[in-house]
Amino acid sequence: MAKEESIIRFEGVSFGYGVNKPILEEVDFPIRRGMKIAVMGQNGAGKSTLFTLMTGAKKPESGEIHVSRGLTVATAAQVIPRGDLDLTVQAFFEKCFKEKVYDIDPKIDAVLETVNLKAPHDRVVKSFSGGQQARLLLASALIQNPDLLLLDEPTNNLDKAGIEHLTQFLVDYDKTVIVISHDAEFLNAFTTGVLYLDVYTRKIEQYQGNYTDVQADILARIDRENRKNAQLAKKIQENKEKANFFAQKGGKMRLVAKKMRTEVEEMEEEKVDVRKEDKTIRPFIIPAQPGLSGVVLSLTSYTVHKDHKPVTKKANVNLRKNQHLLLKGPNGIGKSTLLERIVLGTPEGSMITKGVKVGYYRQDFSTLDFDATVYDALRAAMGQPDDERMRSVAASFLITGDTIFTKIGNLSEGQKGLVAFCSLVLEKPGLLILDEPTNHINFRHLPIIAKALDQYEGAMILVSHVPEFVSQIRIDDTLDLGAGV
Repeated sequence: MAKEESIIRFEGVSFGYGVNKPILEEVDFPIRRGMKIAVMGQNGAGKSTLFTLMTGAKKPESGEIHVSRGLTVATAAQVIPRGDLDLTVQAFFEKCFKEKVYDIDPKIDAVLETVNLKAPHDRVVKSFSGGQQARLLLASALIQNPDLLLLDEPTNNLDKAGIEHLTQFLVDYDKTVIVISHDAEFLNAFTTGVLYLDVYTRKIEQYQGNYTDVQADILARIDRENRKNAQLAKKIQENKEKANFFAQKGGKMRLVAKKMRTEVEEMEEEKVDVRKEDKTIRPFIIPAQPGLSGVVLSLTSYTVHKDHKPVTKKANVNLRKNQHLLLKGPNGIGKSTLLERIVLGTPEGSMITKGVKVGYYRQDFSTLDFDATVYDALRAAMGQPDDERMRSVAASFLITGDTIFTKIGNLSEGQKGLVAFCSLVLEKPGLLILDEPTNHINFRHLPIIAKALDQYEGAMILVSHVPEFVSQIRIDDTLDLGAGV
């Protein structure tokens, strides 16, 4: 097949989840062999759904998706399915193939080396850190050696070294790849085109250039459209005033007025629908639990993992009200495990002061009940139910309309993140623990979230591998779990 020939082509494709949640409306675009494309769009716009249409897991309601004969497609999803967490590494990779693959062990070793991960094949998937699981997801797609590689938020949970390794891999990758990500620097390193899923028109716009090029192009287009409309509006108003003036004169002047009103109607039709940009969440504050005083959390020791073996280290951390602690360390060192044990009160070296309310943002959103509706989850987060306040806070996180009565498990990962932040606002915690809070979140929301965390007046522990995000937040102390290991 020639490089220029399309391997997937959407023609008039429409898809939705029932009449109340349309995703695509008569979409047309081609994917050509060798392209490296970024998918952009607001949380919940349907970016991950687009992937399921490409793989055939979902079928369009109308229109056709033409797939090149014999094309192999593999997807690295955002998260490992819950049902796969209890599998061993070997069983996890065996599940990637429809038919049994003999002598799979060398293939597993080779693909783990590609993603820079060392792991025994009998290790259980759920024992890996979030960053290590992200590498397993990528490896599970690569081991299939697909013609088309689909990556859904592949940098989530990855540390700096992991992102650098993945970026270089994709720069050198000689097949077709489509990536959903909100990391502009990452995308700019290897993409040459963009598919933009517009949540308002439910169309997909195809652009040449990288992520930043497209952002600039969209903003320039909006500026041109606004200026054109402003010029037309000024001329329309002038003509209306003249038409009214001539109409009052009577006689032949009424014909002039009629002609001018016709021109007004024509100019009204010339107005363009200005392209709407993604909505951003409104600025918010996470209220701190009232009455906090003294030490909120003390940490005298913790355990890290070196060469898959636990190592106990001493610490001297006394976290007080209005103090922010950054927890650092490479993937797999034990950051998420330490946070979880602090919340559960299991490690001997940590203690949360009695009566302190903990707000815990987990990177896998497992603090949320996936079977509950958003409405029920947010009501449960409040000490005293207040429907009006709950709905007001939810709206500030773009949780409106039918979304509030949707089961959490049916939301996109980005929407789950917004629900988690909304819950923290309603909970009013004294100790805020955040594990990779930028994962899955639209980049437009991140400065607003960073400002809320910067202004939080309770005690806070933050884990994040995104330096730009961390730089916007006041950090009073840092604990590097990787130091000296």
